[in-house]
Amino acid sequence: MNRALVIDDHPIVLEGCRRVLLDAGFQEVLEAATVLSGFQLYRQFRPELVIVDLAIRGSGLAGLSLIRRLRLHDETTPILVFSMHGDPIIASRAFKAGATGFLAKDMGPKTFLEAIEKVRRSQPYIGHEMAVQVALLGSRARRDPSNLTAREIQTLALLGEGKAYGQIADELGISYKTVANTCSNLKEKLKATTLQDLVRIAVMRRVSA
Repeated sequence: MNRALVIDDHPIVLEGCRRVLLDAGFQEVLEAATVLSGFQLYRQFRPELVIVDLAIRGSGLAGLSLIRRLRLHDETTPILVFSMHGDPIIASRAFKAGATGFLAKDMGPKTFLEAIEKVRRSQPYIGHEMAVQVALLGSRARRDPSNLTAREIQTLALLGEGKAYGQIADELGISYKTVANTCSNLKEKLKATTLQDLVRIAVMRRVSA
């Protein structure tokens, strides 16, 4: 059976994806609202196409880890990232993780269908404007200040991997509050005004490394 799997925690997005996929000729559309359930459905049904959001249920950019995990089991299944992060740095990380295509959620149904049709033929998809921005990333390498502490460097690296505060705390064996304080210090040192800015810097650091 011709199946597609959509992994997203927004019911309206799931419903919209379902309609477009059925119109595109898929016979069955599987839905998952968590990374774990999405991976389980993938292993059970082996869909012909996977559509995944990157930020699911406040889990940072856990979709990136899911894509890498899927690629360990299957190098060929088309994976389309359908993300609220219309950022070239995030798009670059998605492709490095193994995504076949990347589409921001502010695009219309026609563009969504175009992306689906392309990736289901295992052809890469990315909008022209986004492709230009991703191509320019190599010339935007960012240097870290020399006064970052070892903990700040570790925290920044984990942010770049898409880890949420709680996951960072568990991995480093520190409290959630310590992670929050460390990120506040990082924002000040790296001139980031928001957490999203800090994550972008962290991802850029990984892209340019």
